[in-house]
Amino acid sequence: MSPLLRRTGKKPAERMVTLIGKSGCHLCDDARGVIEKVCADTGASWEEKDITRDEALHRAYWEQIPVVLVDGEQHTFWRVDEGRLRRALGA
Repeated sequence: MSPLLRRTGKKPAERMVTLIGKSGCHLCDDARGVIEKVCADTGASWEEKDITRDEALHRAYWEQIPVVLVDGEQHTFWRVDEGRLRRALGA
């Protein structure tokens, strides 16, 4: 069993990936593509939040977008590495 899976106690299908970005951001578009693929392959859920619609997210992340959270914890920003995201999900 993967050490990540043991640590979280969750299967990939029980994980949540959150993309924080904004429209018109080419890095956000790239990140979305990677997240869609990995989540489709692993069964993980994902959601997208727009920093232009949430002042707290804007204050926290505006210089880092796109930001990716896994189960509410920051995983990465700017570029999403497919292999690293898969490992974080325990896949």
